[in-house]
Amino acid sequence: MSGRYACDLAAVQAARERLHGVVHCTPVMTSSSFDKRAGRRVLFKCENLQKAGAFKFRGASNAVQLLTAQAAARGVVTHSSGNHAQALALAARQRGIPAYIVMPHTAPLVKRNAVADYGGRIFLCEPTLTAREQTAQRIAERTGAVLIPPFDHPDVIAGQGTTALEFLEQAPELEALVIPVGGGGLIAGCTIAAQGVRPGIRIFGAEPVGADDAARSKAAGQWLPQTSPQTIADGLLTSTGQLTWPVIRDCVERIFTVSDDEIRVAMRFIWERMKIIVEPSGAVPAAVVLSETFRALPGLSTVGVVLSGGNVNLDMLYW
Repeated sequence: MSGRYACDLAAVQAARERLHGVVHCTPVMTSSSFDKRAGRRVLFKCENLQKAGAFKFRGASNAVQLLTAQAAARGVVTHSSGNHAQALALAARQRGIPAYIVMPHTAPLVKRNAVADYGGRIFLCEPTLTAREQTAQRIAERTGAVLIPPFDHPDVIAGQGTTALEFLEQAPELEALVIPVGGGGLIAGCTIAAQGVRPGIRIFGAEPVGADDAARSKAAGQWLPQTSPQTIADGLLTSTGQLTWPVIRDCVERIFTVSDDEIRVAMRFIWERMKIIVEPSGAVPAAVVLSETFRALPGLSTVGVVLSGGNVNLDMLYW
């Protein structure tokens, strides 16, 4: 895939070396009860146990580590309502540089508090993409900070791909990966990495029915933006990007969708039976694997699921 996409296997492998000792090598877990429900063996890559509570720390750290000393000194800026905001704030703190985080005023207080705890300087704006982008741009112009977007950035995509490199080393028997799709940074990076080291591996995307732009785009054969998304999986509300969509278009076999009720069932099962906390977005691929449509897929005995994050508002139970 070298040269065709935003990054290649070599970039992901370099990120893996760069992030050694910076990010957690997260554990792989299994559940015989889940296997029974799914009708096949399922292994879970627990990015909910990553620093800052989600896979996003990989991409943010890789991008921050690659900044020159001169650029880093001016700090970094992004717009995010959740996991990327926390990840970038922590990555910046670890390098000792400022992080300017634009968040919609509707962002949950628990996430704003986490960003503040990591040392991020929060700027609130209206809850629209235009307001977020314009506010971030003004801060970048005023401070000289480097914009590091949540997913559509080569270094971010390469960092996210280290998830798959680890997963396949920990579980070489995997025949397929099921990965949630929001902006597409995780699935793009993981696809480039996984198919780079294992060309025959199958990659499936997982989306909520209420935020199914990747599924619609795959069906249409062209990029279609997100329109009025409605789902409890708040981390998957955004559209895929200009850098992530081509990888999904060309290399991801299929995008499966699940309802919010199916997400709740999978999420609750993971909480109750596996004893780990996963957020709704992270439970989406688990819900896909439990779906009748996925269960009917032939020729798959061992599947890997990426539990992408565990940042939940504990004042609210999603069921």
